[in-house]
Amino acid sequence: MTSAEIRQQFLDFFKSKGHTVVPSAPIVVKNDPTLLFTNAGMNQFKDYFLGNKPAPYNRAADTQKCLRVSGKHNDLEEVGVDTYHHTMFEMLGNWSFGDYFKKDAIAWSWELLTEVYKLDKSRLYVTVFEGDEKEGIPASKIALAEWKKIIPENQIVFGNKKDNFWEMGDTGPCGPCTEIHVDCRSEEEVAKIPGRDLVNKDHPQVIEIWNNVFIQYNRKKDGSLEPLPATHVDTGMGFERLVRVIQQKQSNYDTDIFTGTIAATEKITNKK
Repeated sequence: MTSAEIRQQFLDFFKSKGHTVVPSAPIVVKNDPTLLFTNAGMNQFKDYFLGNKPAPYNRAADTQKCLRVSGKHNDLEEVGVDTYHHTMFEMLGNWSFGDYFKKDAIAWSWELLTEVYKLDKSRLYVTVFEGDEKEGIPASKIALAEWKKIIPENQIVFGNKKDNFWEMGDTGPCGPCTEIHVDCRSEEEVAKIPGRDLVNKDHPQVIEIWNNVFIQYNRKKDGSLEPLPATHVDTGMGFERLVRVIQQKQSNYDTDIFTGTIAATEKITNKK
């Protein structure tokens, strides 16, 4: 499958689940003093999550162009060091505004990855939020129960607030998340160390591809959390990473998203 086909299949899948496909928002954020650049697919929907504006649809899907230079989780220091972080990247997302929640989001992410994209189920690992006593945030019992219906327990990993509680910035909508990771190592390497031991350990072949965020809270200026009047789903899947996994490459730069540009640059500069 080409990258264009992979992108289209994502949008078609969620359209079939009743989502309105919407365009990518501009990279330079308009009318939001808390962010300079779009750093996540959810930025353009912020007012819907906060209840400031009614959403024109209950469900949306899109592919959002993002920059890793603003917000709370930018990972900018990772760019240029590894094979799967980019300054500008594309985020595939599906959204629920007070409509479906954890059960459907989890079921559909698994259906798309394993039945449409045909990823090997034994190579997928999921993380679930373990809770945070200091903040008074409970563990994600619903997400854990849903995953247990789908995947063996040894493929479920518990994550702390750093890895499994998503915030767009110092203030704004936030909530616990469940991530999906894929193990792209060789059979020999997998036999030596199980994939679950390498989840969220910066291994270049055991990478996160999809984050399902469950927006339940608003982080206020004083740092406290207040529950939102409705619960929402905010997911983001790294397009470049997904293409790499499906095209069975060892680096995002070896996929057809980048190879044409690299070949053209080689021709212009006469350098390999």
